[in-house]
Amino acid sequence: MQENLNGIVFVNGKFVSAKKAKISPFDRGFVFGDGVYEVVPVLNSKLVDRKKFWKRFEQSLGQIELELPYNKAKFEKILYKIIEKNNLQEGGIYMQVTRGVAPRDFKFIKGLTPSIFIFCYKTDIINNPLVNTGIEVISTPDIRWKRRDIKSISLLGQCVAKNEAEKVGAYEAIMHENGFVTEGSSSSVFIIKDNVLITKALSNEILPGIRRKNIIKLAKKAGLQIELRNFTLEELYNADEAFISAATLILLPIIIADGKLINGGNIGENTLRIRELYAQKLKIEANFLD
Repeated sequence: MQENLNGIVFVNGKFVSAKKAKISPFDRGFVFGDGVYEVVPVLNSKLVDRKKFWKRFEQSLGQIELELPYNKAKFEKILYKIIEKNNLQEGGIYMQVTRGVAPRDFKFIKGLTPSIFIFCYKTDIINNPLVNTGIEVISTPDIRWKRRDIKSISLLGQCVAKNEAEKVGAYEAIMHENGFVTEGSSSSVFIIKDNVLITKALSNEILPGIRRKNIIKLAKKAGLQIELRNFTLEELYNADEAFISAATLILLPIIIADGKLINGGNIGENTLRIRELYAQKLKIEANFLD
């Protein structure tokens, strides 16, 4: 993933060079992490998985009593302007909304103008080379707060987990709590055993992944049964197949977890089938022809 550090971004009503973008140090996003964010994949210069993005974005905003100062139509025009100004063909758009600038006070201060920051980046969604090699993951304790269903910009727990993975050359950290897998530091986690797709049920313990919801539907289409339940690290190690999903990854196969080979280090057929179905869905949505 390559953030467009030299591109055009949107900050509080203006499109400016990323190098000239400024936000007050008294912004509550900077001082408290008081805000939410979203990432939307872009394919063929079009937003994809758009409807589900809006649902989750609005849920996160509502949970912290924050309102987006634009209607959907206006906000999407801004997103497409970012795509246009950066000539983005394939990648993602990151957006965050914070409560705005105020004196340091823990309570939610009313009447502030929310701060909006949007940028985009290029990445290969459809033909990610890691699909063919698979990825290695490690496990780490889940040290995050208890409202993980809110897509909060406060991500220190995830940063700690991702850094632990980086130290040993792993791609992702799989977090666990009370003996069970929760999710990845920046992804949802799935295992397949005996033609059953298993992933944790939705609750305040995990983010309601947009890719997660679509993958469940596509897995059914591929002939798999579905179990929404807790699963252990041992079940991950002994799975027939395992993978993660995230906005601009679609899904990536896990072949090594905590040094243990999954399926002998081989990428499973079901994993590839589900990913191909998802890629086709996005291509149709984006009017993308190979």
